[in-house]
Amino acid sequence: MIQRRKYGNKKIVTPEGEFASKLEYNRWLILKEAAQKGEISDLRKQVEFPLLPAQYRPVVKKLKTKEKVVQKLIERPVTYVADYVYMKDGDIVVEDCKGFPDDKYPIKRKMMLYFHGIQLREVKRATEPI
Repeated sequence: MIQRRKYGNKKIVTPEGEFASKLEYNRWLILKEAAQKGEISDLRKQVEFPLLPAQYRPVVKKLKTKEKVVQKLIERPVTYVADYVYMKDGDIVVEDCKGFPDDKYPIKRKMMLYFHGIQLREVKRATEPI
């Protein structure tokens, strides 16, 4: 049975890498062209930003001859992975291609602004101005 993707997007595989949707791939082509023309610089894709660190607690582990205190993971870290990051006019621009925002997106968008001072730029069409 072929499983349908949640939002109906189709994964695109190219020699330049994998893209989650046609929108994301088309935006990459436009940004890459802008970088070649010198309109933007330092173009990167799938950049991870830490939002909250992992949470641990000490636990005593009994070994054969002694006890050892180890850190047990109780909560995984929260990160945000941006589709594209680039520099324009000396400012960092973080873009996210959004056909349909998922339920986690609004809180991560707010955390990016609060913790990193970066306001995300939502791209709904690949041809939006840079």
